[in-house]
Amino acid sequence: MKAAARIKPPRRNVLKKVSSNSLKDPVGVYCRVRPVPDQECCIEVISSTTVQVHPPDGYRSSRNGEYKEVQYSFKEVFGTNVSQKWVFDTVARPLVEDLIHGKNGLLFTYGVTGSGKTHTMTGSPGDGGLLPRCLDMIFNSIGLFQAKRYVFKLDEKNGVEVQCEVDALLERQKREALPVPKTPSGNRRQIDPEIADMINVQDNCKLEEVDEDNVYSVFVSYIEIYNNYIYDLLDEAPFEPIKPKWNGCGTPLRNVDFMPPQSKILREDQNHNMYVAGCTEVEVKSTEEAFEVFWRGQKKRRIANTQLNRESSRSHSVFLIKLAQAPLDADGDNVLQERELITLSQLSLVDLAGSERTNRTKAEGSRLREAGNINQSLMTLRTCIEALRENQTYGTNKMVPYRDSKLTHLFKNYFDGEGKVRMIVCVNPRAEDYDESLQVMRFAEITQEVEVARPLDKPLCGLTPGRRFKNQAFREELSRQLEIRGGPIDGDRERSVTEALLQSFPPMPSCELLDINDDQTLPRLIEVLEKRHSIRQILTEEFNKNVLFVKGMLQELDASLASRENYTQVKMAEKDKAIVGQKTEIERLEKKAKTLEYKIDILEKTTAIYEEEKRNLQLELDTRSQKLQRQASEKRRLENRLQGMVTETTMKWEKECERRVAAKQLEMQNKLWVKDEKLKQLKAIVTEPKSGKPERPSREKDREKVLPRSLSPPPVPNAPPVRLRHRRSRSAGERWVDHKPSSNIQTETVMQPQVPHAITVASASEKALAKCDKYMLTHQELASDGEIETKLIKGDVYKTRGGGQAVHFTEIETLKQESPTGRKRRSSPSDPPPNDAAESEWTDVETRCSVAVEMKAGSNLGPGYQHHAQPKRRRP
Repeated sequence: MKAAARIKPPRRNVLKKVSSNSLKDPVGVYCRVRPVPDQECCIEVISSTTVQVHPPDGYRSSRNGEYKEVQYSFKEVFGTNVSQKWVFDTVARPLVEDLIHGKNGLLFTYGVTGSGKTHTMTGSPGDGGLLPRCLDMIFNSIGLFQAKRYVFKLDEKNGVEVQCEVDALLERQKREALPVPKTPSGNRRQIDPEIADMINVQDNCKLEEVDEDNVYSVFVSYIEIYNNYIYDLLDEAPFEPIKPKWNGCGTPLRNVDFMPPQSKILREDQNHNMYVAGCTEVEVKSTEEAFEVFWRGQKKRRIANTQLNRESSRSHSVFLIKLAQAPLDADGDNVLQERELITLSQLSLVDLAGSERTNRTKAEGSRLREAGNINQSLMTLRTCIEALRENQTYGTNKMVPYRDSKLTHLFKNYFDGEGKVRMIVCVNPRAEDYDESLQVMRFAEITQEVEVARPLDKPLCGLTPGRRFKNQAFREELSRQLEIRGGPIDGDRERSVTEALLQSFPPMPSCELLDINDDQTLPRLIEVLEKRHSIRQILTEEFNKNVLFVKGMLQELDASLASRENYTQVKMAEKDKAIVGQKTEIERLEKKAKTLEYKIDILEKTTAIYEEEKRNLQLELDTRSQKLQRQASEKRRLENRLQGMVTETTMKWEKECERRVAAKQLEMQNKLWVKDEKLKQLKAIVTEPKSGKPERPSREKDREKVLPRSLSPPPVPNAPPVRLRHRRSRSAGERWVDHKPSSNIQTETVMQPQVPHAITVASASEKALAKCDKYMLTHQELASDGEIETKLIKGDVYKTRGGGQAVHFTEIETLKQESPTGRKRRSSPSDPPPNDAAESEWTDVETRCSVAVEMKAGSNLGPGYQHHAQPKRRRP
């Protein structure tokens, strides 16, 4: 008969309010400073709870004096002279007491490479660390109350089964019959001299308050987390990093001599506790046996030589101690098999790998990859601690990323459930480790603010305490009394039965004859003897009948037993066949499960590769996106710059055009002045009499006294209007959309543009654009001189991919109306002769004519301007 017990489910406290049932304790953080003789130190122990970190010499100048000395407080600080026993009594002893009382605990060492973590956990020859001292205290406390082997049996689902004595005896005999040589136990065990000094602890540490009515059994397992994979260090398979041969199906060949160690997977039991599936768990009965199991796994742990540490741990090691306990029955002889009364507690001792900087360790190849995985797992641990602290401090419900690392995923029950968590921060006070020590101190300071639920006491079994020793005392007293009496007292009981049988016969009369004539004594004796003979015959007959009846019953019983034996043999044969079939099926399923686990491992590795490629592609995509953004920004900047250059160039050429126009106007004025002078001379020659020769007027006098030009007379009201002249546009051979807004004003310029085959619209429409190839927009605005300036904006019409129309503007044609006051010709000095009126009038009309200006890219007069004017025609 078997009964199974599971690890207690962790209590998930959601409410922040602390009650009597939901008490929490902060994580206990301790600091241990490694002794460094004859070297510059950057950490100083101020008190039993405070250390001060100060920058080494030369560090302040390199950081511009921005850093100040900082103090960090812990639950307790262990200086360089503190012994291993003091560290154990302060940190680990309460966890061992809780383990024996049925409560869980977690202890891990944290620090940079070479800070003394492994020394604190394991110790050195002659000075054992925390792990051997914990084992020694456990077996010193429960040594007299341990159960026999295989009474407690761990299942494969993170639980424990309790077997009866018969099943345990059969399993012990089965294990002893195996070809594996039996290891001697007790004091006859041969201890490895390499570890004999480590476990030879003379302190004899022991817990006094042990429940004497319980039986105990200790199970140990040892795993390591390497490159975020879990490996069993107690596995008996060869442990060499050799790659196996593969076939075409992607699976390893079966005929090779070596199979690489398979990584284990994490699973969740029915109580939502995490455990390592398929991990080897060994039942141990002494400190020597347990530490030898640990040392066997320690030899398989991955270590390497780096620039900072000669034997640097390249993985996180986890040593699990499980203590199963169950109460005795009321007689104090056998173990109770009630599931509710069986307790399985666990103590996890974790030696974390040291964080390191690759530029200091000069790591390359596999060492570089190992360092990256170590730093990534430690960073995940920091992230989880920070998320827990934020949720507990501010009442948020932020998700804690336990699954990002196997280390945090394995121990999530301690932080989300209940139990005690202790951390020893090991620091190296060397000046070279100053930066790493700062990071460790900051992380330890945050960890102290995280709270974990206080473990509950185990339920009472309700039986009388002290029953084990009372039953032993009763048996000892019974054996002592039997020894005094000289043996068993069952013979008295047999004599009493014989006497009762003899008393059923009639009593014998007196057989003494005192007188010869006595004739009563003999007849009386004969009568009694006859009665006794008759009774004896009756008893004999009854006895014979009973014998025959018993013989018949025995024969029937023999026949029944024979039939039952035959039936049992048939059933046993069927059961054996069923068992063989089930064993075959189990072996097949186990092989299938191993194959599937191996395929899962391959898929996980493939997934990791794909995730890495995805991250690389995402990084490349982000890089290209940033590059495109920079190119777009550079393009916009260049466009703005070109626009500014265009604007600047436009203004420059406008000024140049104004200067050239002014120069041209001055040149034309000079030409007009020369013509006026010639006309005056010609007029003087024509009008003067031929008798006298006219004197040529001095040009210097005219220059000295410049007569003002006469204003042009106003136009005659009855004069006919000037006939507008139209000109043909250069692009008149195509169909146009003539877009003239309703607000346009008809100007009186002489040359008006005329575009044939044009569709005139007041607003642009897609229907009109679809029928034409060209587009012209008429835009009017006031010029700087107050005149109306008309611009004809022209462009080409294109069809877009979406079926719409787009206009690409190509040129601008400007029509400007100018005032005639600045273009008047000079008139005669004083009273002009009458025959000059027509010429003045013609000159005024001519100067009032507007000039058509068309803008064209590449013209010589400026950026996009070209003047078109008709040659002047004089009146007849």
